[in-house]
Amino acid sequence: MTRDPKHATQTLERTELTRPRLFRVLLLNDDYTPMEFVVMVLRRYFRQSEAQATAVMLAVHQRGQGVAGVYTREIAESKAAQVTDHARSEGHPLELSIEPEAEA
Repeated sequence: MTRDPKHATQTLERTELTRPRLFRVLLLNDDYTPMEFVVMVLRRYFRQSEAQATAVMLAVHQRGQGVAGVYTREIAESKAAQVTDHARSEGHPLELSIEPEAEA
């Protein structure tokens, strides 16, 4: 018995794609890193405007932490490492952390 390709049955599989989990990059307050350096970091590494960077810097200063950006885990880890390396090379103790975004 030969199969007729015109009448063959095919199964179509649909794969559900899910968005990757996102992580917030947080800048943590310290008493030594200059505010100007924090603003520069937010502008250079997180592509924020002067106004956005100043608002985040003030949140860090007043509330103890501020959100620099939200990214996939790998990008968040990479940005945190880059900023930490830059801060250390300039002699600043700036700390960053990443945490998962709340799921909707």
